[in-house]
Amino acid sequence: MEMSEEIYANTVAVAADNRTNSSDSKQSYEDVYVDEDNLQTQKTGSFKQSESSGLNPAERKCYRLTSVCLLLLCFLLLTTITVLWIKFSILSREKAKLETSYDTLTIERDQLQASYNNLITERNHLQASCNTLTNERIQLLEKNDEFQKKSNNFVSLLTDGWRYFNSHIYYISTAEKNWDESRQNCRGRGADLVIINSKEEHEFIRKQLRNSDSWIGLSDRDKEGEWKWVDGTPLTDPYWVMGEPNDVGNEDCVKMFGILINNGWNDIPCSISNIWICEKSY
Repeated sequence: MEMSEEIYANTVAVAADNRTNSSDSKQSYEDVYVDEDNLQTQKTGSFKQSESSGLNPAERKCYRLTSVCLLLLCFLLLTTITVLWIKFSILSREKAKLETSYDTLTIERDQLQASYNNLITERNHLQASCNTLTNERIQLLEKNDEFQKKSNNFVSLLTDGWRYFNSHIYYISTAEKNWDESRQNCRGRGADLVIINSKEEHEFIRKQLRNSDSWIGLSDRDKEGEWKWVDGTPLTDPYWVMGEPNDVGNEDCVKMFGILINNGWNDIPCSISNIWICEKSY
């Protein structure tokens, strides 16, 4: 009896376990079925959404291709911008270098211009100096020619009997003439009768005359007692022999004694013949 009850109890327990498993299986199947229904619903919704958007597969492919092209275009544009920016940076640096070089060249140009202006000024000064030297050379040549002519003329004059003293030359004649003729002869030689302006000149002429007496360029023919030289200047330093002038017999002209005869002048008539002394500057 007890054994039958125990078998019955085991049978009831197994049946209860089977019911429990059956209920769990049914629940799992229901869960799977619900999940499949949700997936099918999602697919149906997606299909319906695709159908509602109006895009077929060809259009979606075209859309994708367009998107890719846009991306490539954006990439190319970005690349181009990058390259251009790099080139711009390089050109900017080169521009800065060129501007620096330009500024340097401008400074050098200004310096060269200043140097050029200085050289032009120096050239002009040198040209002016050269012109001055050329003119001086010409003047020196002219003076040299003039001096040479004077020198030759001087030699010729000395040969003809002229004598030099203190920038003047003197000619002592060998012939004898009256006072007027003697003066005329001197003028023909580019000179005039001698004018004595100093004691040194007086002594020089006396030594040249030695033992002769000669006409000099002194007279009072214009006004008695008012002695004047042939250039119109009045007598200031006379060298008269004692007792002269005395105007004996209308004595208006003056002769000079040589060193061996007497020491001075004497007034005599202008018509008397004597040698004469001519004088001119040299």
